Amino acid sequence: MDLFSEYGSAILEAFGLTLRLAVFSGLFALLLGVVLAVFRVSPVPVLRWVGSAVVYTFRNTPLTLVMFFALFGLFYQLKLGASQDAPLNEQNFQLAVLALSIYTSTFVCEVLRSGINTVPLGQAEAARAIGLTFSQNLRLIVLPQALRSVLNPLASVMIAMIKNTTVAVTIGVVTATGVNEASGQMRTMMENEADQIVLIFIIFSIGFMILTLPVGFLAGWASKKFAVIR
Repeated sequence: MDLFSEYGSAILEAFGLTLRLAVFSGLFALLLGVVLAVFRVSPVPVLRWVGSAVVYTFRNTPLTLVMFFALFGLFYQLKLGASQDAPLNEQNFQLAVLALSIYTSTFVCEVLRSGINTVPLGQAEAARAIGLTFSQNLRLIVLPQALRSVLNPLASVMIAMIKNTTVAVTIGVVTATGVNEASGQMRTMMENEADQIVLIFIIFSIGFMILTLPVGFLAGWASKKFAVIR
């Protein structure tokens, strides 16, 4: 109980920051992943090449390197990726969201592309036969079915992204009061309370389970509710 009385508010603040990272990164990753998936199946060769280049580059690069590139390459050298006028903690938060979003979007793209491949080719041909354009075909016919067929794989990507928020500690993502995100706070507590390492590990493991388990349960319910009947 002494551990909770001393660090309880910091633990909650740390997981609040982790949740913010996950929510913003997840939303942007989904949006960018859809765009990349459209590029990957586009009839325009240049768009297919751009989509493939982005996916192969970032999917095969460690997230830690992407984080460092966002901080030292984009922000410090090119002055991009975050607001130059924002406080330091917000700048690092924005850069972490950017890195997580781009990295995760490549996995979202491949999951969506596999979902697109499950849609029978005859439906796309029928849509073209009645005069729908490529974008209308994707928006009205293909993507809705693709999304419904890959809800569980998408949930797995989102769960992995929530756990990947721990990499944000490498660029110093903290709250306005100086509290690190969850993994950074766990490290601080382990350094200060060396005799309570097992308990600290259990606390933070339960915290991440609380964040990730609802995603899996929600995806399981949604996949049954909105299953594509073929």
